[in-house]
Amino acid sequence: MILHHVITGSGAPLVLLHPVGIDLDFLQDLAALLEREYRVMRIDLRGHGRSPLFPLAQHMADFADDVHDTLRHAGFASCAVVGFSFGGMIAQTLAIRHPDDVSALLPCAGPCTHEPARRLIVAARGTDALQGGMGAVLEATMQRWFTPGFLQSALAQRTRAYLAARDPRGWAQGWQAIAGLDTLPHLPGLRVPTLCLAGECDQSTSVEAVKKIADAIPGARLRVIAGAPHMLFMEQPEAVAQEILSFLRTV
Repeated sequence: MILHHVITGSGAPLVLLHPVGIDLDFLQDLAALLEREYRVMRIDLRGHGRSPLFPLAQHMADFADDVHDTLRHAGFASCAVVGFSFGGMIAQTLAIRHPDDVSALLPCAGPCTHEPARRLIVAARGTDALQGGMGAVLEATMQRWFTPGFLQSALAQRTRAYLAARDPRGWAQGWQAIAGLDTLPHLPGLRVPTLCLAGECDQSTSVEAVKKIADAIPGARLRVIAGAPHMLFMEQPEAVAQEILSFLRTV
């Protein structure tokens, strides 16, 4: 599937993959900082933004294959792949399934696997929205995503309104794929420069969960953004951009 995407800037190619539930527009502030040195592609994942909802995806591989198709269609591979949360899980899967697409891997604020009990919790975030609409998951999501002091900001309020208006089927297919995530067995086989970013105050994905990725990939680095929540690229785009650029200048 060819996904909706936007390309800005000039230089070596770099793709940004967004978290579940939102779209490429929420990556604009970060992209503006990166496109000074890179040609940046932002992608709307399947069921998100202006990309198609159908056919509904079942697995993380479906989303990764969409990104692969889009990169090849745009002549954008091989590129640095930066993914946040859901986007970071897709980035890992892309590197495993389509290693020639990925010149550098940057999974941020997301895990590589789940304990069995957590898979049930994660899956419920999708089914709760299907049964009760996005309002059933909205407040808990906002609390997990942002620090308390940021919740009343214009960007957080825009995020809240955007989520509330989404088709829950797009949200649910993402959470179904997240519940089935298990890239961990394949990570030791990757041979790509890797930086893992974590938010110190992330209530959704712990620093330890992100560290598990860095520990599994040979030569991978871990950096923790002080005071940052799950949506670290929204609250601290400058700090995130600095870590990304500093890493990519070395590889």
